[in-house]
Amino acid sequence: MLHRSHRNEIVANAAVFDAGWVPADFRSRDAELNTMATALEPILDGEPASGLFLHGPSGTGKTSSSQYLLEKLDEHAGHLETATVNCWSNHSRYRVLRRIVEAVDGPRARTRDHAAAALQERLADLETPTVVVLDEADQLDEPDVLYTLYELPALHVVATANTKADVLLGLDERIQSRLRTFHDVHFAPYTAAELDVILQQRVDHGLQPDVIEAAQVRQIARAANGNARDAIAALDGAAQRAVEDGAERIRDTHVETAIETASRAVRSETLDRLNDHQHAIYEIVAATEPASPGAIYERYADRMADPRSRRTVRKYLRKLEQYDLLVASGHAQAREYRLGPDAPRPS
Repeated sequence: MLHRSHRNEIVANAAVFDAGWVPADFRSRDAELNTMATALEPILDGEPASGLFLHGPSGTGKTSSSQYLLEKLDEHAGHLETATVNCWSNHSRYRVLRRIVEAVDGPRARTRDHAAAALQERLADLETPTVVVLDEADQLDEPDVLYTLYELPALHVVATANTKADVLLGLDERIQSRLRTFHDVHFAPYTAAELDVILQQRVDHGLQPDVIEAAQVRQIARAANGNARDAIAALDGAAQRAVEDGAERIRDTHVETAIETASRAVRSETLDRLNDHQHAIYEIVAATEPASPGAIYERYADRMADPRSRRTVRKYLRKLEQYDLLVASGHAQAREYRLGPDAPRPS
C-alpha cells in the first residue's frame, strides 16, 4: 500500500503540475508578454485598448501567458475586472456571456431572464474596464460572439486559438475586417532550453529538494518536441512512478517510462474534453481509417440528429489534427485522416 508520507518525500506540491498553475516568477514568453502588455496598456490610463489574438500550436504557453498578464493587470490597475472563459466547456453565445457576467457580478449573478440578450444588456451597462480572455476561441459554436464583445465599450478581448483563421471561419466579411484589427501574437513551439526553464520551475515549486537530476529534467525537455503540456506531464509522471516504486529519488527508468506515456496521457485528457460532434468524428475515423473528409461527413451526418455544416466539420478535423489526435495525409480530394500515433482508441 502506498503511504502519503512517502509521497511527500517526492512531491512537495502536486498543484504545480496542474495545467492551470502559473508561477509567480513566470520566466517564459517575455517578447510575447511585452507585445500583449503594450496592446493593453491604455487600459491603465482609462483609454480603449486593442484586442489580442494569441495563436500557435498546443502547449506553447498561450493560456499561461494570458493568465499571467491578467494577474499583472490586477496588480497595477486599481479599477479593473477580468474574466476567463474556457470555450471548450462554454462554446455557445449564452455560455460565454453568462460566464463573463458571473465573473463580474459573482456566481449568483441575476438577470431579468435567462436569454443571451439580457446578459449582453448587462455587459453593455458595465462601466468598469473588463479584460476578457476567450481561451480556445476556435471551439466557439457561434464565433460572432467575439464581435458582440468587441462592440461593448467596457470590454477588452484576448482570444487564444491554434489558428486565427479557424476562429474567423464563416464570419461575415464585415465582422472579420473588424476583428483583424486585433494585435496578432504568435506562439511558436518552445525550444528544449525554454522547456528546461519551465520544468525547473515545477521542480523548484513542486518536488522535494534533490529528488531529480538536472540531466533528467533536460532529457524530458528534449523529448517533448516543444510542447510544454507533454513536458510537464512527463515530469509529473516520473514523480508518480517514483512514489509508486517507493523510491527515494526519481530514477532514469521512471523518466524513460514517463516520457513514453506522457503524450498518450495528454491526448487522452484532450479526448475527454471534446464535444459530442467532435467525439463522433473521432470515433468514425477510428472505425474507418484511413477516411476521407467526404466519407467522414456522410457517416457523421447519418449518426447525428443535428449535424454541423461541412465547413464546421472540416474545422473540427483540423482541430483534432492540431491536438495530435488525428494525422492527415494527402491534399484536396486525396486527403485522408487516421488516428495519431499516441491517440487512444475509443472504448
